[in-house]
Amino acid sequence: MERRNTKARGAAAGPGPRRAPGRPRDERIDEEVRAATLALLREGGYGALSLEAVAERAGVGRPTLYRRWAGKPQLVVDTLVRSMGEAPAADTGDTREDLVSGLSTLTAAFAGAVGRALPGLVADLAVEPALAQAFRERVFATRRASMAAALARGVARGDIRGDIDVELVLDLLAAPLYYRVLFGHAPIQGRTAGDVVDLVLRAVAPETAPAQRTAPPGAGRPRGKRAGRV
Repeated sequence: MERRNTKARGAAAGPGPRRAPGRPRDERIDEEVRAATLALLREGGYGALSLEAVAERAGVGRPTLYRRWAGKPQLVVDTLVRSMGEAPAADTGDTREDLVSGLSTLTAAFAGAVGRALPGLVADLAVEPALAQAFRERVFATRRASMAAALARGVARGDIRGDIDVELVLDLLAAPLYYRVLFGHAPIQGRTAGDVVDLVLRAVAPETAPAQRTAPPGAGRPRGKRAGRV
């Protein structure tokens, strides 16, 4: 009974790659497999992708894949996580830098194979429930949690108002990058992440105290005798 329970807990642990017992894992093979996965996603989409096709493109045997990933959704999501980052917003001690570092992982990923595969993959998310669930849990939710933590640090530092709609601000930060890579109407440039962060931070900055009204000339003088009068 205990053996079956242990196996069930392991199966529910999440969509991450499996660890093969015995010899140390060859990361070079992992990278080749992920590169093959992105290439096939770009060429035919998620529906046409198979572990057999990935193994052939990467030049490895199918057992190598099955030892590492439980199935196709896990392989695809693991590939995205490694390319886009799971917890991108590092705590640098500076709110702007925290947010820029988080968005920069997207700009870097979208400039490469992930950006070329993403449009087709987004369409596949709508019709592939297993892929959509794995994507939401391991890519979408974890990245947003990391960026939300960066916003919370900004509130604690006094850089961001405490009454912001966190979900809306997270959308405002990431949406321009996804919009550009999906529609291709404008490029994602090296400064794009910083430009987006600066715009959002201006919108969520704490309100400054109203400036004191400048007193008109002569105000505050005692009434009565004119200056210089004896």
